[in-house]
Amino acid sequence: MRYEFHADALAEYVEAAEYYADCQPGLELRFMDSVESVIGQILEAPARWPIIEDDVRRCLTRVFPYAIVYTIEPEYVLILAVMHCHREPGYWRRRVKRRD
Repeated sequence: MRYEFHADALAEYVEAAEYYADCQPGLELRFMDSVESVIGQILEAPARWPIIEDDVRRCLTRVFPYAIVYTIEPEYVLILAVMHCHREPGYWRRRVKRRD
């Protein structure tokens, strides 16, 4: 199975990586490895993680306080958010209706 990022999810992923790059050299690579590892796990068994609302699921990363929020589409996994777990919950909901 393949995956796609919602445009806003990709932007927040890049923004988070840039933030970690500014914190410590190489930390952004650890963050990206963590996110990519979780995405790989999701692709292996997309239905494994719990539904948090309607058909939206969430998988937590390790080490970093982030979650991948996604839906299972017929042909791919749609990543709706690379969500910081200590920030405003549910901001990604508007992306469910506007899946571009």
